[in-house]
Amino acid sequence: MPAGAPHRPDPAPLLEPRSVAVVGATDRPGSYGDTVLTNLGRAGFTGPVWGGHPTRTSVHGRDCVPSPTELPEPVDAVVFAIPAAKVPGSLAEAAERGCRGAIVFSAGFGEAPGGGSLERELAEVAEQAGIPLCGPNGNGVIAVAARAPLWGDSVPELRSGPVAMITQSGNLAVNAIGSRRGIDFHTLVSAGNQTVLDAADWLAAVAARDGVRSIALFLEEDGDGARLAEALARCAERGVGVAVLKVGESRAGAAAAAAHTGAVAGDQQAFRALVEEAGAAWVRDPHELLEVARVLAEPRARLGRSGGIAVLTCSGGDSGIAADLAQQEGMELPPLADETRRKLAEVLPDAATPGNPLDYTSLIWGESERLASIVEAVGADHAIDQLLLLYDHPAGLRPEHEDQWRAVRTGLADGAERCDAAALIASTLPDLIDDAAARELAARGIPVVAGLTTALACVRALQRGPGDPARLRAIAAAASRGHAGPNGDAGEWMGEAAAKRLLSDGGIPVPEGVELELGDEDGCVAAASKLGWPVALKLSGRAVRHKTDTGALALGIAAEEDLRRALGRLVALPDADGASLLVERMAEPGIELLISARADAIVPVVTVGLGGIWTEALRDVAVIPLPADARRVTEGMRSLRGADLLRGGRGGEAFDFDAAADLATRLGDLLLERRLELIELNPVVVHRQGCVALDALAR
Repeated sequence: MPAGAPHRPDPAPLLEPRSVAVVGATDRPGSYGDTVLTNLGRAGFTGPVWGGHPTRTSVHGRDCVPSPTELPEPVDAVVFAIPAAKVPGSLAEAAERGCRGAIVFSAGFGEAPGGGSLERELAEVAEQAGIPLCGPNGNGVIAVAARAPLWGDSVPELRSGPVAMITQSGNLAVNAIGSRRGIDFHTLVSAGNQTVLDAADWLAAVAARDGVRSIALFLEEDGDGARLAEALARCAERGVGVAVLKVGESRAGAAAAAAHTGAVAGDQQAFRALVEEAGAAWVRDPHELLEVARVLAEPRARLGRSGGIAVLTCSGGDSGIAADLAQQEGMELPPLADETRRKLAEVLPDAATPGNPLDYTSLIWGESERLASIVEAVGADHAIDQLLLLYDHPAGLRPEHEDQWRAVRTGLADGAERCDAAALIASTLPDLIDDAAARELAARGIPVVAGLTTALACVRALQRGPGDPARLRAIAAAASRGHAGPNGDAGEWMGEAAAKRLLSDGGIPVPEGVELELGDEDGCVAAASKLGWPVALKLSGRAVRHKTDTGALALGIAAEEDLRRALGRLVALPDADGASLLVERMAEPGIELLISARADAIVPVVTVGLGGIWTEALRDVAVIPLPADARRVTEGMRSLRGADLLRGGRGGEAFDFDAAADLATRLGDLLLERRLELIELNPVVVHRQGCVALDALAR
């Protein structure tokens, strides 16, 4: 937890409950109170369970009490399945009895019109008592190993395994446990409104549980960046893989949209930058979320952290599709070594040609040992770190064909076990997976992925290196410091002249210039003469931001007459009210970049992208969480699609890449040191030697 952060209640009593009370116990079919009691009975929960009911003494064979204060003993988890208006008072009674955790199924809080005050009351009761609370308006918690499905919906029979899920959407978790994909879950949390505990709290707590190897995380809002970075640090320390599906934009993005950065590098990109900094996987849909989490939970699959990929299939069409998709994902399918090709030539049928991807043809379908030798040979190649073995299992196979398919599975798995490369087995279509076959392979340490596109996403996730806990905690500390805006509100904008003085003090190069009062025409002429023609003339003020759009600047002024004419036009603009004049020496042309730093996203970030007219058109930006040294900024800049322009691609002379990276690094440092909300430089002109920030906005 970042230094100075308030204490957060520990969710442990809800993740490994030993005793439960259900307030709102009933045997009315389909109700929350009935469902959770039924779930506990069917799961074989061995701890004591009491019901809460104002008049009944027993429900589903469980003793009932009229109020939580009358429970025979404090319980780990109190489940509330009563109308929202009654929950805060009942929770206070549970706290008085010494109960240690709460789950609130009830809706009608902050998500409903007029429910905000009731949710605040609920939060106050929980926080004063130090009680961890899941919900309200959620599905609860399923602790599979503890046989404790504190869940407001039907729960199938679950086998305890290494995958956990934390979601703000209860329905996503319902679908996950009901899908037929062979995932064995450890814990599922439906966080609901996150009134007391948010996803970051659950992530940190679940990652600490024994047996958790991966976590699927679904988010609808940003939450607290400092706590999230700290939770991701804990995952990195414990070797817990994380897959993240994030939807929606935060309110901070609307404020940032006043500058170009808000549109080009919005909150979603800043969030993704944090996720990827943590070594977590950024996924695109619920199917991919579950499949990636399943693969991250397999220790042997994680061997494939780097290096090349080999695709093996019995189909030429599938091999071509796989090669195309891999190229689109930027993945390397390296050529096989001569020695590997020689070994393959000894075992492949005459119709097959050794290569990567490898089509070993269906002529050897069902020949287990031959298939194993092929997989072993490719997996032993020094250029190959990851094997992607394509295998489709159609439904409704006749018994004699089932034997052939089993022989193919056996051969692929035997070969994978005999080599050092990590292996995934994937179907080409998501539904061509057999649950029993998938479990058979998983038992041998080989995860099975439903669908070729998703399998490549899994490979991409495996190739990400683990996060650095110390780095993530530095990001958490920067996020916890926040910015200087009062009460978290947007701060005041600075005029360009003031912003450039700030930049200059921070060692960031700006054009030589002079600030003058609005009506000082002669002063402008004198300043231009001293600076040297041509010059730029601009309005500078807190309300002056999009100067190109409003016409509040004139560039390339080469003579006094032109300067006086431009001045007359500028002072007549609406933006001139309260503004000053800024006269600057014109810079030499070069490559234009946008470089900005902002503290109003999930965590502070610095952003670098092609600037000028290309900013909105290409949306080609690198987003780096702060603090960031020059090495990290340089790595981010190298990921730009337009990086070759800076490095002198296609035979051109290189621009000063290092100077641009140094400027971006200094800008990030300045944002943190001065506790600013936003600094945007657009454009920064990069020359063959050096660079200069031509325009600046700061808040």
